[in-house]
Amino acid sequence: MEQIQHKFIDVARGLKLHLAEIGCGPHVVVFLHGFPEIWYTWRHQMMAVANAGFRAIAPDYRGYGLSDPPPEPAKASFTDFLTDLLGILDALQLPKVFLIAKDFGARPAYLFANLHPERVLGVVTMGVPYLPPGPTTFHKYLPEGFYISRWREPGRAEADFGRFNAKTVVRNIYILFSKSEIPIAAENQEIMDLVDPSTSLPPWFTEDDLAAYGALYEKSGFLTALQVPYRSFGEDINMTDPKVKLPALLIMGGKDYVLKFPGMEDYLNSGKVKEFVPNLEITFLPEGTHFVHEQSPDEVNQLILSFLGKHA
Repeated sequence: MEQIQHKFIDVARGLKLHLAEIGCGPHVVVFLHGFPEIWYTWRHQMMAVANAGFRAIAPDYRGYGLSDPPPEPAKASFTDFLTDLLGILDALQLPKVFLIAKDFGARPAYLFANLHPERVLGVVTMGVPYLPPGPTTFHKYLPEGFYISRWREPGRAEADFGRFNAKTVVRNIYILFSKSEIPIAAENQEIMDLVDPSTSLPPWFTEDDLAAYGALYEKSGFLTALQVPYRSFGEDINMTDPKVKLPALLIMGGKDYVLKFPGMEDYLNSGKVKEFVPNLEITFLPEGTHFVHEQSPDEVNQLILSFLGKHA
């Protein structure tokens, strides 16, 4: 971990993004985190790809971790994240990269690959497959206490999270998202109240890991994180063809709660996802949770390195 270097680059009118970086190989891998994550979520994968001869770069999105917040967090968008990613590649003079993404990071990864295919060698995602742009409909088939519905409601998550310090919020979400059931609160209950304070952290997530996340979210807060992704899913992205024809890999934990989203298992198992990503490989790790890359880093690293080796 101490070998990982940190830098800041200016991507848009003085807005500086934080990047973690290690390795110096000719092929570059850019890691895009999800929520409640940060660059640190990729610590195991960054070391593995660097040791295999690749250059690993993991940014914090604008408004996350050590990166600057957007001028108006309530107006942040996926388009901003795409612009920032292009700015990173241009600033570092990287003609082509692999994109590896987790959770909602799959959205900017695949959108970028669609809009800028000449800049991408391949895409790997974990926990979330490619979903065509457009409004999400999962909330229509789930109770009103569905966590995404709650977090989309302006002010509600802010009030819920605001009862706790950042470290406790991250702790609770890690515990919730490590389960195999979708987090759904009762009518008069908030999402944070779904976690008993005495519940232990997952065995693969240490107190030191939690402290690292907590410190980074203490710095950034959650304003941008609630806006992107949760309040930006319906954003109109100007795409002429939703297909992504690049090599792609999806790694899913067999116990990932996302598989319980209405229609998700059928979307993956029926092959419908391949209508949009025809060159997609799918690998299920039976005991894996939503945080499969932190839970089973050796298995995930092996899958990533095999993919990179085939397509570098």
